[in-house]
Amino acid sequence: MSDSQFKEGHSVPVTHQEFPGKEHKMPVQAQYDTLPTADGGHQKYRAAGKLQGKRALITGGDSGIGRATAILFAMEGADSFIVYLPDEEKDAQETRRAVESLGRKCHLLATDLTSRENCRRVVEEAIRKMGGVDVLFNNAAYQMMTKDILELSEDQWLHTFATNIHPLFFLSKYCLPHMQRGSTIINNASINAYIGRPDLLDYTSTKGAIVSFTRGLSNQFVSKGIRVNAIAPGPVWTPLIPATMTEEAQREFTSPMGRPAQPSEIAACVVFLAAADSSAISGQTIHCNGGTVVNG
Repeated sequence: MSDSQFKEGHSVPVTHQEFPGKEHKMPVQAQYDTLPTADGGHQKYRAAGKLQGKRALITGGDSGIGRATAILFAMEGADSFIVYLPDEEKDAQETRRAVESLGRKCHLLATDLTSRENCRRVVEEAIRKMGGVDVLFNNAAYQMMTKDILELSEDQWLHTFATNIHPLFFLSKYCLPHMQRGSTIINNASINAYIGRPDLLDYTSTKGAIVSFTRGLSNQFVSKGIRVNAIAPGPVWTPLIPATMTEEAQREFTSPMGRPAQPSEIAACVVFLAAADSSAISGQTIHCNGGTVVNG
């Protein structure tokens, strides 16, 4: 990403892709190991060994926030097991290359998480490959813009819930028996759960469910030393955007900061929640949304 990309007042380059979006088809390749500077440039993420020896299971790890998280986790000393759709294999291989270049392991599994059997297989394979799971990052999601509930098909409604909320239940349920004190679960919610975005009704609804799921699950396990938190990103420049949003929506894709976030900025919040730095935080949602003030 160039230093000038996403400076205040700059919008994203408007493009179109079929779902699921591909990182390698994006017009500007994000830098997943850097964070923006105040003058619109960027600097390399500064690791401190916060996740040394940890093992992370990341859904949607092929691109966007998932890839950035796998890379920053590797910089902090963690291995990853990433899950993605079969159509995203090329991007997943690039994530593995980036992680391995940092001296950590990155295991790959292409599967559809709308199947509970596949969710069970994911956890079994992650434990077999890594010996356990210390961090579960439920990140994968589906969205498609529809302006009116009367135009929102029942099939899309069901598919969005099957992708965005049901796997969180299955993956958490299957991972938790293998987690120890100090383990963490981080769920990717959204600013839309708090602002009620009208043209993403089904997506927004699932993200609200994720916030409540996070609170309830935290209350079940916080006394056992396992913390559960969520992030609620605002606009983030990922392949999901050109694959699911209209040209008009992409032109308006910004935040009070005057730009969308880079995936690495969100991944830095995930690192914080996964590490001991956040040891007093559970059942909470971090609003990494570019400055929009929300309630909750």
